[in-house]
Amino acid sequence: MEKNKEHFKEMIDKLRKNKLDHLLVTKQEFLVFREVLMEQKDKEKIVGEAKKGGQIIYRFKGD
Repeated sequence: MEKNKEHFKEMIDKLRKNKLDHLLVTKQEFLVFREVLMEQKDKEKIVGEAKKGGQIIYRFKGD
């Protein structure tokens, strides 16, 4: 399944609402995810941790 911008918008919203602990983004998905991330007003609170193989685990670091 190809993940599109709408999918990542929903996942970021779930991170924000603590309905999701983390979001795994592969290197193939990164450019689409980054485009959505840059549109977020609170993007500085969405923190990524790089893993082997080009995967990134994003978590929401709220107040």
